Amino acid sequence: MATPADLTITPRNLRFGRDEVRERWWLGGKPVATAWHNSLSATFPKGESFFIETVRRFRDAVPPRLAAQIDDFVRQEAYHTREHVAFNRQVADAGYDVAEIEARVDESLAVTRQNHPVAQLCVTVSLEHFTAIFAHSMLTHGDNFAGASAEAQRMWTWHAIEEVEHKAVAFDTYMYLTRELKPLKRWGIRSAVFWNVSKNFVYWRSHDAIAFLMQDGMGRWEARARLFWYLVGTPGILRRVFPNWLGYFRPGFHPWMHDDRDLLAKVEGKLKLAAA
Repeated sequence: MATPADLTITPRNLRFGRDEVRERWWLGGKPVATAWHNSLSATFPKGESFFIETVRRFRDAVPPRLAAQIDDFVRQEAYHTREHVAFNRQVADAGYDVAEIEARVDESLAVTRQNHPVAQLCVTVSLEHFTAIFAHSMLTHGDNFAGASAEAQRMWTWHAIEEVEHKAVAFDTYMYLTRELKPLKRWGIRSAVFWNVSKNFVYWRSHDAIAFLMQDGMGRWEARARLFWYLVGTPGILRRVFPNWLGYFRPGFHPWMHDDRDLLAKVEGKLKLAAA
């Protein structure tokens, strides 16, 4: 399986909600859903800047078609970074302290940058799979952002569409750079990295969401219980993505094993997201 030859990755230079005053619980007045998505957004600017860094450094080492996809990947991620900086500013304006999260992300990335460039890329591959499966789930299930403002829904949906579009760019770059490795070794490396990244991702995003809920005045145990139910019960944010998460461990896995371009076209058509 490979990336479709006719795949189009379209950077959409859009801005969202600059003049919108959002409620503290902007996601339908629901504190837990708001906290979870705030915990994701708080990491996006620095995380996506890292993704750009780790993929772009190999642009001149890959075939021309993949190099062109890297260019589009970089533009999309740069726009995502800009929009989540603006979104996170509004989260802070609502009274939440995001400084601790940003400092921890800086520290974690500083440690990761000490590794070999290909190892850094493998971390990006893992995190890009996470963003892609969450994006696919969001586009498939219409209830994730029920109750949020139209502008917030458009921003998160735009982000999700582009994450699915470029879901294989980092993966294909990694596979090309490691093409001389034995398949079993290459599979073992990416699987081990993904397992470690997965543990850290779920732990820290949950930790941060609980911290936001405690800033709302909720007790720690209540926050933990309500977040757990949100993630694995109803609506089951993590439960919904589990099959696609597990699929990454297949030896022959490729992100485009599931071609969801029809889904992207359907959702984008409804929102009329124009490329600029």
